[in-house]
Amino acid sequence: MSDRTELDPAPLDIEAWTCPAPVRDRPRVVMGHGGGGALSAELVQQIFAPAYGGETLSQMGDAAVLALGGARLAFSTDSYVVRPLFFPGGSIGDLAVNGTVNDLAMSGARAAYLSCGFILEEGVELETVTRVAEALGAAARTAGVEVATGDTKVVESGHGDGVYINTAGIGLVPAGVDLRPQRVVPGDVVIVSGAIGVHGVAVMSVREGLEFGVEIESDCAALGGLVETMLAVTPDLHVLRDPTRGGLAASLNEIAAASGTGVVLRERDVPVPPEVANACAILGLDPLYIANEGKLVAFVPREHADAVLAAMRAHPLGRDAAVVGEAVETHPGMVVARTGLGGTRVVDLPIGEQLPRIC
Repeated sequence: MSDRTELDPAPLDIEAWTCPAPVRDRPRVVMGHGGGGALSAELVQQIFAPAYGGETLSQMGDAAVLALGGARLAFSTDSYVVRPLFFPGGSIGDLAVNGTVNDLAMSGARAAYLSCGFILEEGVELETVTRVAEALGAAARTAGVEVATGDTKVVESGHGDGVYINTAGIGLVPAGVDLRPQRVVPGDVVIVSGAIGVHGVAVMSVREGLEFGVEIESDCAALGGLVETMLAVTPDLHVLRDPTRGGLAASLNEIAAASGTGVVLRERDVPVPPEVANACAILGLDPLYIANEGKLVAFVPREHADAVLAAMRAHPLGRDAAVVGEAVETHPGMVVARTGLGGTRVVDLPIGEQLPRIC
């Protein structure tokens, strides 16, 4: 990297700020609990984690890394409830494979096997189920992963939404790879693998019947090959995340909080396609908070950043990779963005989700 001076602006006097705290003491589940933001985190931390216990769960990564039989395995599970089932650039079948494969890839693992559970609503057309299953199988073959086991359940008409899918996956973590937010240190370079916000806007456009003058296609893709390319440069990457629910903002906040570092984001360097920016401007949305399904964010030691970035740009899924910021000592646990006008703004963890049911 160039000998850039620290990106961090003048220190922020956080103690002088006042802001009314949102009321989250709710007796019932709301849509925001599934959005990957603050409400999701509270659900996990206040209900699920205390109920389950266990040291492994406390890792709270995209995948758990387990020591078993002398090997390190990555293990992850995810459920998919996207509406509509088919959208430009993909389907719920593609998401069910790529989402779990990518969660494993964020630990450095190459996915080997998946389980697949279908929950079908009574009355859904078998042709629809066939299309979803075929898309899922094709995505698995493209990702180089085998669907090894599965299950099917049917719920009464009116108690589902056509098709829901759960997938779980396992893969091997290579020796010498240790990807976790606790390894982030000030000076680490933040790289995103390409344009953000595409998946969420693509799903919303067909769901709501919106037209933006050009068709926006989801970025849904399996990232295992891209991660292998990055690790071939150096196994000493510090952390990887795929910014799905809650978008890039949620991923950066989670990493900042877990690492105890601050993050400075150069907003003008974040790759946002014009069609996504225009759609967000019309709808009052922030691209930083919109889900992606084929992108990753990496915290890379500065001495390896140039080589990693070059390798990413040589890969089809990373050709638009860009450096967007760095980890800093100041404002630990907080993400701030430097705007194009030279000001700064806090990029907070979202409470819920701007666009529900997109994965």
